[in-house]
Amino acid sequence: MANTLTAILPILQDSANMIARELVGFIPACFRNVSAARAGLNQTVNYPIVPSLTAQNITPANVSPPGADVVQQAGSIVMSNMRKVSWNWTGEERRALNNGDIAPYKDIIGQTLQQAMRTLANEIEASLWTAAYTGSSRAYGTPGAAPFGTANDLSDFANVQKILDDNGAPQTDRHIVIGGAAMLNLRGKQSVLFKVNEAGTSETLRQGTIGEVMGLQVHNSFPIAQITKGGGSGYVTSGSTPVGVGQIALVTGSGTVLAGDVVTFAGDAVNKYVVTVGVAAPGTITIGAPGARVVIPTGNALTIGANYTPNIAMHRNAVHLVMRAPDPGDDSASDTVEVTDDMSGLVFQLARYGQYMMSSFELRVLYGTKAVKSDFIATLMG
Repeated sequence: MANTLTAILPILQDSANMIARELVGFIPACFRNVSAARAGLNQTVNYPIVPSLTAQNITPANVSPPGADVVQQAGSIVMSNMRKVSWNWTGEERRALNNGDIAPYKDIIGQTLQQAMRTLANEIEASLWTAAYTGSSRAYGTPGAAPFGTANDLSDFANVQKILDDNGAPQTDRHIVIGGAAMLNLRGKQSVLFKVNEAGTSETLRQGTIGEVMGLQVHNSFPIAQITKGGGSGYVTSGSTPVGVGQIALVTGSGTVLAGDVVTFAGDAVNKYVVTVGVAAPGTITIGAPGARVVIPTGNALTIGANYTPNIAMHRNAVHLVMRAPDPGDDSASDTVEVTDDMSGLVFQLARYGQYMMSSFELRVLYGTKAVKSDFIATLMG
């Protein structure tokens, strides 16, 4: 159980290594509930969903009429991930590293903690990305072509904003989280962003930061990459799907339609729907809210789009991260403390267990992620 220190014991000097950190964009862009104190592992955190309301005529009368009954709804997020990164040190290892005038032990422990936070933060970031692209409403863009590739053309921003506008998303606190290829095009081809007299700021030119464009706060996220579409083919609709309905029955075809697939229907060249619940055989798929934008007739052919890279535009409240420190119960931890990751802003629990001639450490967290509002999410394909 001891560590191998051969490479560093002869050196006995302060470590100058800097811990690499991947970019996290969904963590600062999503809604974060970091307490969730009442929910345990695999239990749920509920949130309200107020349904649409109907307007009525006003008819004067000698008594006031009763209000309309509203059936309130709720959604839930499962606290399904209790994760840790662990390591250990023996007493002799610590003494060996503290030998001499300078003590690299503290530096190595600090870097180990940074690596542990890096691991957990990256896992949470990837989980948020998956929740976002599999919970989106509709998509815009060209699969295989990174967004913002045409110089001095910001129409990609405008088109995902249009989806959010059409869906009724709030005008404030909107974000767009993009991958490395899209960010490269923004920095390299969109000169309007780094011309100080046009952009009104020198941030992009001097620091490379983008800030806010067309009401979207721009973030960069490392896990964004091309996803593989489902292999379904030959599917046609069974029955007509009205406007606003998200469940679409499919027949005659075969193969998988996956969550995250971008699908179109014959006769509609405008709407590219994102599948949130797929099928592996004839059955019913679900597309992201607000559902069908035009009537989808019966016997209408479904086409699954090509493999693509999902960049995400969204309102903050569309994607939730619920997390807290795990409950240690009455375990044998010698010490526990909450530590904050400066890079992501996430808070983890660090525990030390005193054992025979050694100490074991754990950095841990309990969390769940979910896209709770599909109509507040739009996908920018690349």
